Amino acid sequence: MDHFQQSSHHILAELERIDLLVRAQVWRARQLQAADPEFQGLYISEQEVDALLSEAIGRPRWTVEQGTPSLGQLRGALEGMAREIATRKAESARLGIPLRLEELVRLFGLTPFERDVLLVGLAPELDLRYQKLYAYLQDDLTRKRPSLDLVLNLLCPSFEAKLEARRYLGPGAPLLTHHLVQLLEDPAQPNAPLLARSLQLDERLAGYLLAERGDEPDRRLWPHVQVLLPDARMEDLFLPESLKERLQQLARSIADSEPGAVLYLQGPYGVGKQAAAQALCRELGLGLLVVDGEGLMSNEQLAFEQAVTLAAREALLQNAAVYWQGFDALLAEDQGARRRTLFRILASHPRLSFLAGNVTWEPAGGQHRQPSPGTQDRPFLRIPFPQPGYGERRALWVHALDAGPTMEAELDLDGLADKFRLSGGQIRDAAATARSLAYWRDPTGGRPSTADLYEASRLHSSLKLGSLAVKITPHYTWDDIVLPAGQLELLRAICSFVKHRARVYYEWGFDVKLSLGKGLNALFAGPSGTGKTMAAEIVAHELGLELVKIDLSGVVSKYIGETEKNLARIFQEAETSNAILFFDEADALFGKRSEVKDAHDRYANIEISYLLQKMEEYEGVVILATNLRRNLDDAFVRRMAFTLQFPFPDEADRLRIWQQIWPPETPLAGDLDLAFMARQFRLAGGNIKNVALAAAFLAAEDGQTVTMEHLIVATRRELQKMGKSVVDGQFGEYAGSEVAKRSG
Repeated sequence: MDHFQQSSHHILAELERIDLLVRAQVWRARQLQAADPEFQGLYISEQEVDALLSEAIGRPRWTVEQGTPSLGQLRGALEGMAREIATRKAESARLGIPLRLEELVRLFGLTPFERDVLLVGLAPELDLRYQKLYAYLQDDLTRKRPSLDLVLNLLCPSFEAKLEARRYLGPGAPLLTHHLVQLLEDPAQPNAPLLARSLQLDERLAGYLLAERGDEPDRRLWPHVQVLLPDARMEDLFLPESLKERLQQLARSIADSEPGAVLYLQGPYGVGKQAAAQALCRELGLGLLVVDGEGLMSNEQLAFEQAVTLAAREALLQNAAVYWQGFDALLAEDQGARRRTLFRILASHPRLSFLAGNVTWEPAGGQHRQPSPGTQDRPFLRIPFPQPGYGERRALWVHALDAGPTMEAELDLDGLADKFRLSGGQIRDAAATARSLAYWRDPTGGRPSTADLYEASRLHSSLKLGSLAVKITPHYTWDDIVLPAGQLELLRAICSFVKHRARVYYEWGFDVKLSLGKGLNALFAGPSGTGKTMAAEIVAHELGLELVKIDLSGVVSKYIGETEKNLARIFQEAETSNAILFFDEADALFGKRSEVKDAHDRYANIEISYLLQKMEEYEGVVILATNLRRNLDDAFVRRMAFTLQFPFPDEADRLRIWQQIWPPETPLAGDLDLAFMARQFRLAGGNIKNVALAAAFLAAEDGQTVTMEHLIVATRRELQKMGKSVVDGQFGEYAGSEVAKRSG
């Protein structure tokens, strides 16, 4: 046979050579030792050793039928075996037959001596008889693993060679740096010399050499790593064409040069970082080892340096690039040591490495240039991934829904792509959620509707602002609000602006004409209770967006710089949540800029200027509500796309509000005089709502329909709550009712 047909045949042939070295060592031991009857039963007999040696793996051709060959014969056979193995390896390489032991030597740059160390450790994994042979050679039945002294005696022909070989088993040597073997101390001999330590082949290396478990990753990494066979193609990525072209150029550059670079893919979840990494690896013929960085950092059973080393080693064994997820966690101030450890290990990693995070970061102080001796510097490249634009979002929706022309026509994909600035990953997740909502609505095979897609998009773009904001679920519709015709027209114009923004900006080209100010800012001004919050809800309901009311008490801070931080957080979250920001009583924060007389005035003006900047940058909808328009800074008013003045309702509008405030299910008395209520009491819509609700509870307590008596009682209480004087003359013919008297 002139070549190895498979990797295991090569390993067996190499182990025959190691077996011969063991036989030679046994021969030496017999020359130095004499049997001592006193210790019979406490050691392995000569006859048992002979029997063990006669069971060589693959029955080597150099064995003799009787007796033990001389040391000279063994050395000659050893040299002949080495020559034959070398010839067969070369022929296997020519035929393209992969040999795992040779691949391991190449991956980690091992010398022939280091290769043989691995084989000495591998032998007991194939045949337990080697445990007894090692114990015999160490004159200790309990020592079934080879000591370093035994390893050196087996592999080194002279004392000088042993001294030279010690460096391959010391710190910094590949065998220990890559955790290929472990050196174990005997608990009974603490602080024993190096030669007394036992050698054990790493379990993952044994599995790799023997091709066990389908090449599953190291058990210690199982919860935190995943091996992917890249299927993404560069031309199919939903990325800007300029970015795809740069990535393709990068792939060609990496393919032509060594070592591989460290690429920091920076961008929020779902913008295509992992897909781009897969496409690059596909171009380079590599797999992708995805590492949960935060999970490894929190693993108390595995030291961080060992975890990173094992991950880098696994990537080599899998012929894969490392993809480190959650790199942001290593950018905290207290993680500097771990970050340097990661870069030091990646610096000696011969494959391409990816770091994935959201924070803009560049290395400083040379921490990305810490290669091991004899290696080259790895270039560090930060590649920002932008949020997909309108056209890319629409294409992502079509792809995620597998939507054909008919389905595209049925669904409002234009509105989805424009109103919800989701990443590709979020769109994929939202499409899956929409299918679940459709299945719940119609288990027999209902397809996602536009309503399902809007609901799913809201679920996957929820705002995370904690105490800074309150989410309002919109319920009001156009039928619920009472406003003059001009104000209603402006309110509908706001909705129309958002609905048709995609066509005007992206189809008609206005997008390239505007660098800022692509969002919509509206000012709602008017007395309390005139419908400003209701109008904001109607806009949100009409557009299918979430409404988030900003709590100004949590935003404004007396500490310098804190207000700006809170505002930055609000707009950053809103950018991804696609919500309408509703600042109620906005004059508390957006008041007029004043003449600078002290430090407080200066920083107050900085806050206002900062907010103006963030509003111009924001591409969503911002609604400012104020009771006193004159208190607002003029610069804010000029930047408003729409300004709506909510007037105090006149008698006719108050009557319409009284008529519309009652749900159809509410039992009303036939003689309810709503015209009297509208004429007699000058109340805003919010106060009318309070009166109607209070009257309904009074009627429920009495167990009857809502009557004028209930309205009079509720009105008297509302006026008292508002701090207005109440006289019986206000109630006209209803002033003398028993219920009215009790209410006083």
